[in-house]
Amino acid sequence: MANIAGIGYTKRNSPIHRLSGAAKLIMVLFASIAAMITYDTRFLVMIIFAAIVMFILGKAKVSELRFIITMITVLMILNNIMIYIFSPEEGVTIYGTRHVLLQFTGRYTITREQLFYQLNVTLKYFCIVPIALIFFSTTDPSEFASSLNKLGVSYKAAYSVALALRYIPDVKRSYHEISQSQQARGIDISQKAGLVNRIKHSTAILFPLIFSSMDKIETISNAMELRSFGKNKRRTWYKERPLQAGDYGIMIGSALLIVVSLILNYHNGGRFYNPF
Repeated sequence: MANIAGIGYTKRNSPIHRLSGAAKLIMVLFASIAAMITYDTRFLVMIIFAAIVMFILGKAKVSELRFIITMITVLMILNNIMIYIFSPEEGVTIYGTRHVLLQFTGRYTITREQLFYQLNVTLKYFCIVPIALIFFSTTDPSEFASSLNKLGVSYKAAYSVALALRYIPDVKRSYHEISQSQQARGIDISQKAGLVNRIKHSTAILFPLIFSSMDKIETISNAMELRSFGKNKRRTWYKERPLQAGDYGIMIGSALLIVVSLILNYHNGGRFYNPF
């Protein structure tokens, strides 16, 4: 399935594509948990390096993921701004020292501790986002559903997940088509229009997108009901992939990340690595 400037499965021949969807899901979950458990900068950098290697091996293209990367970058920047506004000396509280670099009015200062703390917060984004993007762009929804079912998840729930994954690029495609149609009618939502006008004109896309999505959902629901989906306790899968040595290796390696993060927490006397 083609990916239109957003999250979606893109069929390619790569070592990451050949991994089982269930193994990749476990990798995402375990790596995310490991990154959330600790604020050890050295460990976070190690995960980022591994994620970049997998991103390259998966032959993912930044140009195809530009939209979602931009959105996540904006959220990351806003998160850092909010952290500083509401808690400008959180790093001082955490690390127990205070090295002032710049002094502003009132309680607003820039300290080494605060910069280091917010660096670690930012590194967590770089740990999780590439791995999640790898999962979405290299996992066939149908194969992923069969893998989940093999791990013991109900095939109804697994199929629902597969439909959700398939629907992400469909929504993006529908948005793109409706946007072009509205612009052909003279509704300007390009960067040339002002921010207020772009927001107001976006409603001309939002409502048709919602209605078209509801129509597609009803069509799929009727088709599944006519085919007696959910009648039997078990089902077969058109795309089913047995777990290979690489899948077990990824799952074991992901589990070890959690073990290492727990060991680092014990060694550091808490979640935070303190270089001060």
